[in-house]
Amino acid sequence: MSKPFFITTAIDYTNAAPHVGHAYEKILADVLARYHRLAGDRTYFLTGVDQHGQKVQQAATAAGISPEEFVAQTTEKFTALWKRLDISFDGWAATTDPLHKTCVQGILQALHDKGDIYRAKYRGFYSVRQEQFLTDKERGEDGAFGPEWGEVVELEEENWYFRLGQYRDWLIGFLDSHPAAVIPSFRLAELRNAAAKISNDLSISRPKSRLSWGIELPFDRDCVTYVWFDALVNYISFAGYGDPAKADEFAALWPALHVIGKDIIIPAHGIYWLIMLHAMGFPDEQIPPLLVHGYVMMDGEKMSKSLGNIRDPNTFVDTFGAGALRYYLMRDCAVGQDMDFTDDRLVQRYNGDLANSLGNLLNRSLSMAKRYRQGVLRRCESPLAEFVTEKTAAYRRQMDAHQIHAAIETTQEIVVRCNAYVEETAPWKLAKDPAQADKLDEVLYTLAEALRIVSLLITPVLPSAADAIRAQLVWAGPLDFNEVAWGRLADGHQLGEPVPVFPRIERE
Repeated sequence: MSKPFFITTAIDYTNAAPHVGHAYEKILADVLARYHRLAGDRTYFLTGVDQHGQKVQQAATAAGISPEEFVAQTTEKFTALWKRLDISFDGWAATTDPLHKTCVQGILQALHDKGDIYRAKYRGFYSVRQEQFLTDKERGEDGAFGPEWGEVVELEEENWYFRLGQYRDWLIGFLDSHPAAVIPSFRLAELRNAAAKISNDLSISRPKSRLSWGIELPFDRDCVTYVWFDALVNYISFAGYGDPAKADEFAALWPALHVIGKDIIIPAHGIYWLIMLHAMGFPDEQIPPLLVHGYVMMDGEKMSKSLGNIRDPNTFVDTFGAGALRYYLMRDCAVGQDMDFTDDRLVQRYNGDLANSLGNLLNRSLSMAKRYRQGVLRRCESPLAEFVTEKTAAYRRQMDAHQIHAAIETTQEIVVRCNAYVEETAPWKLAKDPAQADKLDEVLYTLAEALRIVSLLITPVLPSAADAIRAQLVWAGPLDFNEVAWGRLADGHQLGEPVPVFPRIERE
C-alpha cells in the first residue's frame, strides 16, 4: 500500500562553497527518495538554500552588489551542481521566497502572542563567523575563545528571546520515549545529554542597525529574525504549513525525515528545531526523525574552507562522471559514520564493482545471447531464481533501514554469483553440444533476468546507468519494485546490442 515519504536535507548556506560533503548529503537523500518512488510511495524530496544572514550581507557588500544579486549568483552554483549529480528534488526551498517569509512571520507572531517570545538586554561576546553569542562554555582551558569562532567581539544589545529553557523537560521526556527519534541510535544519547544541559533561552533576533538582510519580526520592524526562526522553518513552509489552501497536502506528507550532518544536530536540529515544533503545537507523533550522517574526510580531517581542503564535486564529475561519484559515496560510507575520501579509492570501487563486475556481466551476457541465439530468449526455470529473490528481499530490508551501503553490497552479491555461474556452466562449451541446448537457454535466460532485476536495484544509486542497462535488455516495464519478481522477461524476448555502460577509468 502506498504511503507518504517526505524527506528533507539541511539547506545549504549561500555563502559556502559546494564541496563533496554537501554532495554526499544530497546524494544520500536522493537515493532514499528514488527508492521510495520505486516502492510506490508518495514521495516528496525538499532541499534548498539558506540565503539570509550577516555573512551573506558582508560578502555582498565586499563584492559591490546587493544581497539579492549575491544570493542569486551563489544559489545557481548549487542548483547547477545538483543537476549534474542527478539530484531529483521535488521542492526547492529558498529563504527569500515570499511564501517562506509569510510562514516565518506567522509563526513568530503566534509564539509572541503565546508569551514564548520576550525582549531582554544582553551583554556578551559574539562570534561574527558563527553569528551567535558565546558563553563561558565555549572558552578553552586558557579562557580564550578558540579559532573555530573566528572574530569575537563584545556587544551589548537588546534582542528578542525564545523561551527555550521552559521546554527542557519536554525534550528529555520525548527523547526517552522515542528511541527512533534519531538515527543512528548512538546519536540519541549524545542529544539527550545535551538536552539535559539546557539552561538559557535563545536569542532569535538581530537589530537592523547590525543586520538588515533578513526577515523582519512582525511585532518589531527594527529587528530581523535570526537563523533559527528562518532557515529551520523551511522544512515546513515549503511543504504548505500555515497555508489554509495546502493544509490537507501538508497533513498528508508530514512528518519528514530530516537528513543532516552530525555537526548540526546539537543544538540546531536536535534541540532548537524540535522544541520550536513542540511550542508551535506539533504533537509528539509529528516530531520529525533525524537521520544523522558523518563527515566526508580528507586525510582524517573534515572538509572545510578554513582548512583549505575543499574538494569541488564538479571536478569529479568532469573527470570520472556523476555515476562514479554517486556510487563511491554510497558504497563506501555507512550512514552515520565518517568516510575518508580518496581519489584512488573512488577509481578502485568503480573499476572493481562496476566496470569489471557488473559491466562485464552485462557485456558477456548480451554478447553470448546474440552469438548463440540471435538475442532471443527462451523462458526457463532457473537455479538462481531463489537466490536472487532472497537477495532482493534483503535489499529491501536494508534500504528501509537506510543502510544503503549494505543494500549495494547485497546487489553486488547477485552480480558476483552470476559471474561465477557463467564460469560454472561455460556457455561457450554448451553451445558446441546440441544435446545441451536446453541448458544453454537456461543460462542465457538466467543472466538476462538477473540483470533486469539488478538494473532495478541499482536505480536509486545509478539512475542513468540503470536506464542504459534496461535499454540494452530492451526492457520497458514500469519502474516499480513489484517488477523485481523473478520471471518478468517473456518467452521469445528480444535483447538488444551490448554497449559498454561502465568503461574502465584509466589513470596515469
